[in-house]
Amino acid sequence: MQTVIHIKADKEVKENAAKTARDLGLNLTDVINASLRNFIRTREIIFSDTPQMTPELEKLLDRVEEDIKHNRNIVGPFKSAKAANEYLDSL
Repeated sequence: MQTVIHIKADKEVKENAAKTARDLGLNLTDVINASLRNFIRTREIIFSDTPQMTPELEKLLDRVEEDIKHNRNIVGPFKSAKAANEYLDSL
């Protein structure tokens, strides 16, 4: 079941947000719903113009660092792009 939320926003903010959403192939409703879901999941609101890593990305990077430390799941380095492409084609 869906419901309607009425909010007050500056006209310019709404227009810029809607344009940015369209540029990403979304609509403003999608953006607001994603923001609300993230708020529910993380129980936090971040006001920043600098990118923040999600907890999921931090966990993934921790696993990558462990793999590097133990020399697991590592291929390369390659001497050229051609060598890298040949390796990828062999998979």
